[in-house]
Amino acid sequence: MTDLTGFPTAAPGARHGSLMAADARTKRRNAAEVRFRIYGLVAVVISLLALAMLLISIFGAGASAFRQTFLTMPVELTEAKLDKSGTRDLETMKKVTTVGYAAVLTAALEKAIAAQGISTEGLTKKEIGGLISQEAAAQLRNHVLANPDLVGQTIDYEVLANGRVDGYYKGRVSKASAALDSNISPGQLRLADDLKAAGLIAQRFNTSFITAPDASDQRPEAAGLGVAILGSFYMMLVVLVLSLPIGVAASIYLEEFAPKNRWTDLIEVNISNLAAVPSIVFGILGLAVFINFAGLPQSAPIVGGLVLTLMTLPRIIIPARAALKAVPPSIRDAALGVGASKLQSVFHHVLPLAAPGILTGMIIGLAQALGETAPLLLIGMVAFVRDYPDGLPGGLLDPAAALPVQVYNWTQRGDPGFVERASGAIIVLLAFLLVMNAVAIILRRRFERRWYTRSHRTPEF
Repeated sequence: MTDLTGFPTAAPGARHGSLMAADARTKRRNAAEVRFRIYGLVAVVISLLALAMLLISIFGAGASAFRQTFLTMPVELTEAKLDKSGTRDLETMKKVTTVGYAAVLTAALEKAIAAQGISTEGLTKKEIGGLISQEAAAQLRNHVLANPDLVGQTIDYEVLANGRVDGYYKGRVSKASAALDSNISPGQLRLADDLKAAGLIAQRFNTSFITAPDASDQRPEAAGLGVAILGSFYMMLVVLVLSLPIGVAASIYLEEFAPKNRWTDLIEVNISNLAAVPSIVFGILGLAVFINFAGLPQSAPIVGGLVLTLMTLPRIIIPARAALKAVPPSIRDAALGVGASKLQSVFHHVLPLAAPGILTGMIIGLAQALGETAPLLLIGMVAFVRDYPDGLPGGLLDPAAALPVQVYNWTQRGDPGFVERASGAIIVLLAFLLVMNAVAIILRRRFERRWYTRSHRTPEF
């Protein structure tokens, strides 16, 4: 006999219906899910639009920094003006200043204008020479001193055009605005148009923007990023060499070897707090410790690298610990079970699995350090530096600039040409970040592939 009393019976008032038909509660739940997806999609679209607007504004304002207006003409390097002694003695030739070379360039431009039959009515000799950048005389002087045998010859020489002329062909300057500008006149712009029609003025890719040093406030057309790029590279080397081994070693010790007590808890809290400290505080610390106490020189990449290392360490330790903690405990237990020591289990099994996460945290930390400005301002890296630092390791103690500081410096100058340069420097900074992230992705995939191949290798008996 079967006892049916043990089976549950339907409760009074229970809902009856098909499972295939959604009731009101299910419909509300599905509608909430659809709304959440729409909110998420809208948030993603807004973020992409904001990013697109940012990139368009940066590239729209900075792309022209990679093009420059040049003036090409025959230049007669007369011996009577550049080497009166005729001995080609460098010490004697160095006595000729940039004023003398500027006169040579102005005379060459006047001859080129006359040879093309271009009218200069209403323009003085100074206004004609004003089409040439003030930097051109210094560049020609350096070229002649490096090649003294050129004196007495006539060479085809390419010089920078004045910043206002360059801005005219990039849309920053017009003839109407030139009428109100003390640095250029509408007549000079008309002469520039005639020279361009004659093929003496042209625009091309500006390699000097990447390689040349900074220029004075009156010469935006000659300003470059060479010293800033080299200074940032030196600082990133210091940060990488110091922060990576120290940060990873601290992470391994705290996560794998350190006893869990109040001292380690205090260390962990301090590391988390240091990650949230404003970067300018690290600049004050660097000024007090590395410059005032240790006596290291201001504006030196070694000081900037040490300050950025202090700032980057917490941002490497925290994700590195998270990557180590994410490794399954079974990996450690299996290694210890087959006779590996604690050190072997960590370095042969746990660390390779955590390497992708560690690399990601390292690149994020380096990228943040590369874009920092406030701590570098406090240690003097905002100084105007024209000379390139020496090679490693001596160059770490030479004055240098940095890319984010150079951007800040250019935005503080009055000439609109420097705003264009600042946007171009941001593009270069973004290129640095893209390269760093690409390297991180490649290394991460190599580690993942190597571990996958090693862990799925067929055992040999």
